[in-house]
Amino acid sequence: MVLWGCQRGGGAGRAKGVERRPNILLMIADDMTWRDCAPYGNREVQTPQMSGLAREGMCLDGMFTATAMCAPTRQQLYTGMFPVRNGAYPNHSRVYDGVKSVVHHLKELGYRVGLIGKRHFNPPGSFPFETVKSKEGASDTAAIRRFISRDTEQPYCLIVASKEPHGPWNRGDPGAYRAETLSVPEYLVDCAETRAGLVKYYAEITYLDCQLGGCLEAVEASGQKDDTIVIFTSEQGSGIPFGGKWSCYENGLKTAFIVRWPGKVKAGSRSAALTQYVDVLPTLIEAAGGDPKQIETGRADATGKKGFDGRSFLKVLLGQTDHHRNYVYGVHTTRGIINGSACYPIRSVRSKRYKYILNPNHETVFYNVVSTGGGNLLDVWKKIGESDPAAAARARFYQHRPAEELYDLERDPYELKNLAGEASLLAIKAALKKELEAWMGQQGDEGNATEMKATERQGLSGRPNWRAWDPENPPPARKKKR
Repeated sequence: MVLWGCQRGGGAGRAKGVERRPNILLMIADDMTWRDCAPYGNREVQTPQMSGLAREGMCLDGMFTATAMCAPTRQQLYTGMFPVRNGAYPNHSRVYDGVKSVVHHLKELGYRVGLIGKRHFNPPGSFPFETVKSKEGASDTAAIRRFISRDTEQPYCLIVASKEPHGPWNRGDPGAYRAETLSVPEYLVDCAETRAGLVKYYAEITYLDCQLGGCLEAVEASGQKDDTIVIFTSEQGSGIPFGGKWSCYENGLKTAFIVRWPGKVKAGSRSAALTQYVDVLPTLIEAAGGDPKQIETGRADATGKKGFDGRSFLKVLLGQTDHHRNYVYGVHTTRGIINGSACYPIRSVRSKRYKYILNPNHETVFYNVVSTGGGNLLDVWKKIGESDPAAAARARFYQHRPAEELYDLERDPYELKNLAGEASLLAIKAALKKELEAWMGQQGDEGNATEMKATERQGLSGRPNWRAWDPENPPPARKKKR
């Protein structure tokens, strides 16, 4: 069980005025929809630590992961390469042998690189983190403090990978929230079951916020706050239907991303620049004094280039520009996930204003763990839909999508009105589709054919780690552990 302490403590610092490469502490949430914290607009979720970090740093309002699942998201973040190219595109997956990660690149620059918490990557040779563990009976905050303060001369990079607010939502204090007073987002069906789920989910986000507080206190106690880049990111969206996970919608791919770097990043600032998780590693390398353009990743793309898919947005952090990318991309693989469809790939591209989504095998039904088995929230919505056409339409859309989707995100931020058939937007749709196809080509992504190879990328041995969902022949119920 992960334990966190929130008490403050003192620590010795280094002499003032001495220039050095910045320390890096990167905290990753687990299945937290970007909207569900105060700095990103949800004032009902109690996140004082995130709010405090935002006041001291910059919120990147245009940060995106390319995949709304844990393993692909983390492995693109750590490698600077998109999922199909690095090999980790289904969930529970692994990158190709020889792929290098943040550990290799920052060690080359003299860093010690550690990780505490969730791993969800393979093979170990591509991610040789120093494992940071709490001692028996001690808090994870104590382990973080030990790692940070162990050597004040050598810069560090520490990944703090929380397991919150991933389900089951059993952390935090649900009593801090009242279901009947919550504002249910319009992309959900408002009912008692939805509200009850939000209460538990929000309580776990508040628990996560306390974990972030422990990290911030550990950095301050080390005496190295002014020399440390602190990043908090929400990962991908939650497992609530339309909460974002397993999709290429904004709730899935967009991520809260807050950066504090005293004296470098303007306190209380925001940037709308489009950025992606693959850009984070090149940015950290440049901030550490390296040249990300000179690094080989260990895996070439379809054009033969071995550099990062991402590029540094350090100038965005330093307030020198508010533009980075023209487009951000999305790739979802349903094959190989728990109770996933046998073949249901999803691809997307987004400009500042418009999102285009391609569903190459849309004739089939979209399944995953939240849409299968009795008693799930989607079944509740379907039941409500027997007397509520709006609820029925929303529940049906979760599993039955059109071949193409196009959304005007300025007018429709929740992606509720598909404009793919609008005559006035056909040129925009065509341009976005062309951009998406070019990106897929660079990645070596063949759509349905790539989807069918997904299980080859799961597990260390490459053996399939899945069973496709068939409503006429569901998988046996899992035995509960005693």
